[in-house]
Amino acid sequence: MPTLPTGTVTFLFSDVEGSTRLLQQLGARYATALEQHQHLLRAAFVDHQGQEVDTQGDSFFVAFPRAGDALAAAAQAQRALAAHAWPEGTTLRVRMGLHTGAPLVAADRYVGLDVHRAARIAAAAHGGQVLISQATRDLAEGELPPDALLRDLGEYRLKDLYRPEHLYQFLLPDLPADFPPLKTLDRARHNLPVQLTPLVGREETVLAVVALLARPEVHLLTLTGPGGIGKTRLALQVAAESVDAFADGVYLVALGTIADPALVPGTIAQTLGLREAGSASPGEHLRTYLADKRLLLVLDNCEQVIGAGPGLVELLGGCPGVKVLATSRISLHLRGEHEYPVPALALPALPAKRTTPALDMRALTQCAAVTLFIERAQAIKPDFAMTRANAPALAAICTRLDGLPLAIELAAARVKLVPPQALLARLSSRLKLLTGGPLDLPARQQTLRNTIAWSNDLLKPAEQVLFRRLGVFAGGCTLEAAETVCAAPTGATSLALDLFDGLGSLVDESLLRQEEEAGVDETGEPRFRMLETIREFSLEQLEAGEEAEALRRAHAIYYLALAEQAAPEMRGPHEGEWFERLEREHDNFRAALSWAREQRQADLGLRLSGALAHFWFSRGYLSEGREWLESLLAQAETRDAGPVTDTVPDDVRARALYGAGNLAVWQGDFQHAIARLQQCLALAQGIGELAVASSALNRLGIAEGHIRNEFEQAAVYWEQSLALARELGDPRHIAPPLNNLGEAEFYRGNLEQAAHYYEESLALTRQAGDWAGESVMLGNLGNVARRQGDLARAETLLREALGMYWQHGDPRSSAEGLEGLAALAGAAGQGARAARLLGAAAAIRETIGAPPMPSEQVTTQAAIASAQKALGEDEWARAFAAGQGLSLDQAVEEALHPSD
Repeated sequence: MPTLPTGTVTFLFSDVEGSTRLLQQLGARYATALEQHQHLLRAAFVDHQGQEVDTQGDSFFVAFPRAGDALAAAAQAQRALAAHAWPEGTTLRVRMGLHTGAPLVAADRYVGLDVHRAARIAAAAHGGQVLISQATRDLAEGELPPDALLRDLGEYRLKDLYRPEHLYQFLLPDLPADFPPLKTLDRARHNLPVQLTPLVGREETVLAVVALLARPEVHLLTLTGPGGIGKTRLALQVAAESVDAFADGVYLVALGTIADPALVPGTIAQTLGLREAGSASPGEHLRTYLADKRLLLVLDNCEQVIGAGPGLVELLGGCPGVKVLATSRISLHLRGEHEYPVPALALPALPAKRTTPALDMRALTQCAAVTLFIERAQAIKPDFAMTRANAPALAAICTRLDGLPLAIELAAARVKLVPPQALLARLSSRLKLLTGGPLDLPARQQTLRNTIAWSNDLLKPAEQVLFRRLGVFAGGCTLEAAETVCAAPTGATSLALDLFDGLGSLVDESLLRQEEEAGVDETGEPRFRMLETIREFSLEQLEAGEEAEALRRAHAIYYLALAEQAAPEMRGPHEGEWFERLEREHDNFRAALSWAREQRQADLGLRLSGALAHFWFSRGYLSEGREWLESLLAQAETRDAGPVTDTVPDDVRARALYGAGNLAVWQGDFQHAIARLQQCLALAQGIGELAVASSALNRLGIAEGHIRNEFEQAAVYWEQSLALARELGDPRHIAPPLNNLGEAEFYRGNLEQAAHYYEESLALTRQAGDWAGESVMLGNLGNVARRQGDLARAETLLREALGMYWQHGDPRSSAEGLEGLAALAGAAGQGARAARLLGAAAAIRETIGAPPMPSEQVTTQAAIASAQKALGEDEWARAFAAGQGLSLDQAVEEALHPSD
């Protein structure tokens, strides 16, 4: 896409008036008419240096470096549309709006108030009408096309609720000049307040709520959500968009300052300007007045006057033309109520830990949360801009703040003091940092803490207990976890409510979210989660009381039991389900491990980390897993920092030593791996733990073989491991040493013997339902086929192996699979493909901290040599760098479905 104009830019927005009616009228011919309209407009824009920014359906967004060019393009386009022969009986009338400003360019997109303003000016026009702002008029007055005039229309309040805009109509002598009144707020009865900032990132939400409110059966619509989600601002915008549908007006009724439900009818009456009438109650008087009106009431902050609900139902029952748009943290639970939970702003798609770390700048500029941050930051610091240097911090800030508009606005205000990178580092305590909102807002909205405290204060005492106890969960919890941990005896306040009902109440109060899409475990139970900003407050409340320690212990014990239940299941027919379940609970495991380490609970910490070691290995958390295991082992082995609170049994220590040694192997730290694995082996043999001993011998063989790049001593370890495994009789333990004996033969060049070992190991992994072992065997057999020159079979096996690695979320093995296919591509003369796959594999390995084994590097170097020879060093370097920029998903897609 060509570079967008910068500096002072004039925006032109356009769309077709009555497009839905035209579609119904023309049917299949509408597509042709729309295409002709686009051709005519594009020709005009190109002729006058217009840069097309975006096109959706029948609308255009175009930028011009000069205001005079924009007006000339509008004139040419309108004349071309008027002269065109449209299908009989129809005419395409296009409305246009122009506004000039100095917007921020981020990636290939404009960000800023001027963009919103131009779109709103266009929305106020009628088909065939061209409106321009005062800023555009000032710049273009001396550059008008011949015979063109400007008609001063005066000031108008646009439906963005922002300050009034002085508008002018662009007139051409050969085109219509008279139109109905502009589609602005000025012609409607309302009391909607001017907003100092535009609504950002809610376009689709506004359209959805407007459509829902317009349905004839909807008379009461409640916008629900936690404090700071933007319910009030959304309701105001929906009301502004809906003014044309309510002949008798749209009125905001602020209920935030009253707590007595009996005062609600009188407050509504006062807002409408009604005076008391004789002995009639405010409610009766209100029903009489509204009986024949077509009117919208926006009732803001209903949560503290829930008791007024029955009177509201009675009011709507007697006033068929009246609708209510309410905002509340909780549903009003009234007959005929429709609820719309207000979502958080769309968040940027941050790269996962096991993919390449590059951010898509274009996607960031289209993300609502990031756009809001940028626009609010520019209001405080006009020269603020998103750059490649600060973009990762911006994305992380918005994610850490859960897409909560209030939190993002408060954070953006801080860029006047610190840049985004420093702001991100200070977000460990959101509630302390995010203060200082506008003083004209209610106190509860001036800081994030006040907003959440307001919600907490409205809970019943028993619900407050549950709310603070749920803060112990990191990343959410299942119903079972909540029942087990929150009901644990604490020696302090008891949980005096039914937990299921309590969870439902907190969901209703918008302090807890029930996830129904990706958060359901294999039991079919839902997952409950707090926004992290809300959880921070909940956790503060927990820590301030006397039950925090007991809750943290109960939490750690629950997740220890879960991890130990999962450990044997991670090598078997249900391992995929268990890996996904552990991934969902990873933050809870981290919280439990942190507590165990802080409290020097060595036994619990090592039991938990030992049980999770295979998960960390398989999912690519190598560095993190090693850090947990090594720090807890060190804590158990030393008394320098004070005594540990319990002793560590030998079997627990042995499993932890094995986990630490195994992770060290795959990070290439062979000396440390050997030391840990030998400690493990001695302990396991001493207590008769044959399975652990067999595994330790197997990994010792890998470490010994790769540290010296020869396999004589390694084969001795593998034979010993195999003997113990056969004694156990478990195919899950027999398959790994068989595979490694095959590896020894493979690197010695004994391909037939290697294949024999691999085939036997493959049969055992399939018998055990061990997909991870099966995929490794398929990959190894693919490498044998490649070395034997059977490239077709090699490709089939290597692709099947890579697909399994990727499907089950194993990034280290996926990198190995990419390298195998790269070697195959190199052998087939596909140099560019080989280089790209090797670049992708290198990026994945760097991200997870898992370099290739020395023996694996032999294969990699051969592929590199083939690719470099075929391409030349410069072209190879470019293809390798392009591969480094691929995500894991993109790399696997390219490997499995090559285009060359």
